[in-house]
Amino acid sequence: MATYSFLDVNATLVGAGAVIDLGAGSANAEEGITISRVDDKNTMTIGADGEGMHSLHAGKAGTVTLRYLQTSPKNAQLMALYDAQSLSSSLWGQNVISVTNSASGDATGCRSCAFKKVPDMTYKKDGGTYEWIFDAIKIDTILGTY
Repeated sequence: MATYSFLDVNATLVGAGAVIDLGAGSANAEEGITISRVDDKNTMTIGADGEGMHSLHAGKAGTVTLRYLQTSPKNAQLMALYDAQSLSSSLWGQNVISVTNSASGDATGCRSCAFKKVPDMTYKKDGGTYEWIFDAIKIDTILGTY
């Protein structure tokens, strides 16, 4: 039987002005990292006579959501990078985020990534989490086997 552990997840952001380690050991929140596609890969169209057609879409866009404990030093690093990159359109949207799982061989590369916004910040009785969301124009994934 295979075993999963977030300790095997490595993630890195490389962009104009920084290389930031984002994976295990970064004070990741329990919800970790999520990679989502924004579009379906297919549209099925059914004609009046019941015959059908599939349309394959070329898009590979999606979002990458990184979640950190409120006390993680990654929040300060990401905020500084956001501030620096937002000064010029020549720096914006040039990030590459890589997420791998060394135990399974999973590998995802996200290219042309831009910060979506600054995370919502809540100050309350117990510390919370910050969600950093990136829009990615191209996402490619290879799933390994455990």
